[in-house]
Amino acid sequence: MKWSLVTRLLEEKIKEKGLEFESRLCGAEDPDVCDVFSDSRKVSRRSVFCCVKGERSDGHGYIAEAVKRGAAALVCERGAGRDVNVSVPFILVRSAREVMGELASIVYGGPSSGLFTVGVTGTNGKSTTTYILRAILREAGVKTGLLGTIIESDGATERDAERTTPESPEIQKHMSNMLKNACGACVMETSSHGLYIGRLSGALFDAAVFTNLYPEHLDFHKDMENYFQAKRLLFAKHLKADPLVAINADDPYGLRLLKEFGSARGFSVSRSDTQISDIAALADRLHVASDINLSMNGAVFTVNAAGFPALSLKSPLIGMFNVYNALSAVTALRGKVCDEAIARGVAKIPQVPGRLERYEASNGAVCIVDFAHTPEALRSALSTVRSFCRGKLISVFGHGGGRYAQNRRSLGSVAAALADHIIITMDNPRDEDPKQIALSIAQGIEESETKASYEVILDRKEAIGAAMNIAGSGDAVVVSGKGPEKFLLIKNEKIPYSDAETIKELIEELIGELIEK
Repeated sequence: MKWSLVTRLLEEKIKEKGLEFESRLCGAEDPDVCDVFSDSRKVSRRSVFCCVKGERSDGHGYIAEAVKRGAAALVCERGAGRDVNVSVPFILVRSAREVMGELASIVYGGPSSGLFTVGVTGTNGKSTTTYILRAILREAGVKTGLLGTIIESDGATERDAERTTPESPEIQKHMSNMLKNACGACVMETSSHGLYIGRLSGALFDAAVFTNLYPEHLDFHKDMENYFQAKRLLFAKHLKADPLVAINADDPYGLRLLKEFGSARGFSVSRSDTQISDIAALADRLHVASDINLSMNGAVFTVNAAGFPALSLKSPLIGMFNVYNALSAVTALRGKVCDEAIARGVAKIPQVPGRLERYEASNGAVCIVDFAHTPEALRSALSTVRSFCRGKLISVFGHGGGRYAQNRRSLGSVAAALADHIIITMDNPRDEDPKQIALSIAQGIEESETKASYEVILDRKEAIGAAMNIAGSGDAVVVSGKGPEKFLLIKNEKIPYSDAETIKELIEELIGELIEK
């Protein structure tokens, strides 16, 4: 696409939003452009390089490198951009990040308009909900791409994700590739950080899911209201016309969204109607899960909603919170996908990596890997396992450095209330001292009324081994915090490591036989 056409279309889009724009050509040059990048290391011939000011570096310092690599045009910011002296055309804007998603959408042909797109936001349950959505859509015969915390899949290739929500040009390119690979849908996790800084720029969704909101990322958002407002952006800025929404009305923040965006189609609650009186005018659009039967083999429940027949579902995912996740996915697709495909998809949900990922040893002990790293997520995971555990429940976890430190004592008190024994260990300490993190968690245990037994073993593999050494028939070891991650982050070094692989290795080493579930 010619740069002059790109800039004209971009100017029309961003001026509607009141954003500043100035285009500068170099002579008569009007290059073709086919890619958009904000990382100079990825720049290739005929691409646009967007000079983003990040927390640690300024893209304007990499202009020469980008041009050398073949950048045909630039997006620069006012102030820094006025000093640009290059031989390629560029535009000047207030914020490169504000516009680069819209620019990428233009360059890649507006791919979200050609896909049925579902965005999922909330504190807990995003990854599992996207997996359920993809399973249902696949059963409906719709090839589906996925972008999230665990993987990035464009319908042809699948790779480990670097972050929950990629930068906006990457999202647009992923969606473009999904179309090229015959995908009809895209499901995506949308993080509060990604929404707040504009990574969803240029992306619009046919359906949106809100799972829940609990304290997390408050080191970035400062308070819960800011955190909520960031999540709210999915509904306020990124929905197509006549969208489907699935909002957890059992969550107080979900109720706020429900009241504000009540003109959309489709809502969800959980197992009760205790709060329906708060939204009585919308009661005829609620999806309610009832007749819920939970076991270690999964969940059986019925979904009821006005205008739809009762839908009986059987899910292999355990725990009440996974009923919420399934209900959200079902509600987001109700009316788009037939009930038969929904039932088949829910029944065939694959094991979600790092989400109550279960391994059984031949001695009758069960080891579970879970991503729970907030107090509420840990409570959900341990409560779920406790309800099925016939023996001791052993909890192994730590907390990441450079994250919301106030959660550490809360994590300790939650574990103390539910576990028989706790082993505090290391979890991505980054630049913090892991001993000090462990002491903060221990303080929460000490202050708990139950005062569960605990020990500190910072080496994570050694900690898991210690837990397995005391686990026998009917006992459960829950290793939480890292989930599917394949590294330990110490200082700036990523050290290869996996909880799941460590557990498999230790079961075979200490017990002798592994029975995967």
